[in-house]
Amino acid sequence: MKEKGKRKTLRGVVVSDKMNKTIVVRVERTILAKRFHKYITRSNRYQAHDESDECRIGDRVVIEETRPLSRHKRWRLSEILEKAPI
Repeated sequence: MKEKGKRKTLRGVVVSDKMNKTIVVRVERTILAKRFHKYITRSNRYQAHDESDECRIGDRVVIEETRPLSRHKRWRLSEILEKAPI
């Protein structure tokens, strides 16, 4: 029997909560630019499922990979690390 691997997790900041039960999370990473020999920041945006609709813009969250939930959603909210100041 094949073992299931651990699901990928990412940390990021919520940049949009306008959709119903969906949040948009910006995940930043640093890479070394070979041409300039210095670190630069790159970011990706992921749509994640927020079942209870509890996240707001500015929250720091952890998202976890899951099965496809819709056309663009392949991630779901795992936990809220830090709530944004109101």
